[in-house]
Amino acid sequence: MVSGLALNVWDGGSGAAIKGKGRREGAAAACAGLTGHAAPHYPLQQRPLEATVPNVSTLGSLGKRAERTLVRCDGLTTIIDKDKGMKKVYADAKSALEGLLFDDMTIMAGGFGLCGIPEVLIEAIRDSGVKGLTVISNNAGIDNVGLGVLLETRQIRKMISSYVGENKTFAKQYLGGELEIEFNPQGTLAERIRAGGAGIPAFFTKTGVGTLVAEGKEVREFDGETYVMERGLFADLSVVHAWKGDTEGNLVYRKTARNFNPMMASAAKVTVAEVETLVQPGELDPDHIITPGIFVKRIINVADAGKRIEQRTVRKRA
Repeated sequence: MVSGLALNVWDGGSGAAIKGKGRREGAAAACAGLTGHAAPHYPLQQRPLEATVPNVSTLGSLGKRAERTLVRCDGLTTIIDKDKGMKKVYADAKSALEGLLFDDMTIMAGGFGLCGIPEVLIEAIRDSGVKGLTVISNNAGIDNVGLGVLLETRQIRKMISSYVGENKTFAKQYLGGELEIEFNPQGTLAERIRAGGAGIPAFFTKTGVGTLVAEGKEVREFDGETYVMERGLFADLSVVHAWKGDTEGNLVYRKTARNFNPMMASAAKVTVAEVETLVQPGELDPDHIITPGIFVKRIINVADAGKRIEQRTVRKRA
């Protein structure tokens, strides 16, 4: 057992879980990698593992005896391959989200308008039927696209957003008392997400002082100026979209499609990424990597990602 986490390890009875490490040490490393927290934060307790199965093949097609380890940590399951490390790549959005979704959870969804949205993952969330969601996103997509599909099915209970003006369904549900909204100035929303990912529970900002934004919040004076306190945001799940990624979870974003995605990738218990181009480790220029793989737990390749235009504006023909 790892302190503060639910951890089960099945290793085929070999006692050698990860690259020569013992089961306990290997399990701690696996759990640290799975949760995104450094191993020293989770010291092992000196007591037997919860369960050991003689042969991992009894749990499914996990390969030959003692060559793979199945680790369950904080409700997540991953496979540790003796030669290849953690398996992060999944065949499709449904399998990538398996075991992660539950009613009344909080989800962060990257994107700005329709640019850089994890559209395939959002549609898989819709298909799962999970409900009562609190969704943190700059906006709510548009009708029938992006988060708009979750509004259509009334799976969202609350939105924490900055701008929602392009979605008629959103406005109708809000005005009808069906949907709760927590509005934020856009810069404040970005900083709340960044703070959550950095482990900062709250911060002070001048933005919103003296307005409805500050109502019910703590206000303090620093150096003769008045500031309002805002809480950091942290979700159960973040779904993000990237231009390129490798099988270790390192992500590269392209131009304005970057937007909220990097911040959200660091601000959740689990981050699932959809990438347009998936490559092998070492193929990405390290200087171009924006989100390190430690933050990303699961990946899908979406080679034919749509490039929708939210507002098409063209010059009148002569």
